[in-house]
Amino acid sequence: MNTSFEVFGLSTGIIRSGDSIAERAADAADRQCGGIHDGDILVFAETAVASAEGNIIDLATITPSPQAIELGKKYQMDPCTAEVVLRESDSIVGGIPGFLLCMKAGTLLPNAGVDASNAPPGCVTPLPKNPDGSALAIKAVIERRYGVKVGVIIADSRTHAMRLGCSGVAIGCAGIVAVIDDRGRSDLFGRKLEVTKRAVGDNIVSAAELVMGEADECTPAAIIRGIGLPIGDRVGIESITADECLFMGVLRNSSAE
Repeated sequence: MNTSFEVFGLSTGIIRSGDSIAERAADAADRQCGGIHDGDILVFAETAVASAEGNIIDLATITPSPQAIELGKKYQMDPCTAEVVLRESDSIVGGIPGFLLCMKAGTLLPNAGVDASNAPPGCVTPLPKNPDGSALAIKAVIERRYGVKVGVIIADSRTHAMRLGCSGVAIGCAGIVAVIDDRGRSDLFGRKLEVTKRAVGDNIVSAAELVMGEADECTPAAIIRGIGLPIGDRVGIESITADECLFMGVLRNSSAE
């Protein structure tokens, strides 16, 4: 990878159901940074992608189950929101006031990714139904329009254990390897690395989110240019099982004790 690169935020305006988020981002790129170039990596906020795909839920249409009502009381949540979170989750691990800690598609995350931020009033947006598929579809549109090869990442913001604030994570990926295996390389003193894998996709998202914002910026996409990652046909992000996760292992052992 190159040691220097550029990051461009793409101001698209509000993304609504049925919009082509790929075309809106491309139009913004034409206005703001000379279009989209070969080797560019595009990062898209998951809420905007879900909105474009029509994955928006009106809470007025939700009837909470007894379990959702119980969780709402226990964790000070709107029971309709709790019901949507239940439907989006594989399992509930626990919670704190306002949030349920969930397992979804092999990932531990708050409220199963269900978010009211940047959703219409009275609505929430779950994560895109197939983030890798969304990334691949956007990649195809961009590549047809410009005749170039690009990488696409679908991004979410997450909290991390014992840290204040959010940072970016990649939840869908097409065109690049999101995790680079550095095992076998030597450190400064010649010792072989045994466990190190770099979350390049997450790091790219964090760089992009510096220009994307989380509030009313209307900048749901960004271009990372000049980073030098090879572009190919790879789709998806390597993950681990709960048994391999340090945090989940500690939680399970504590519960067993």
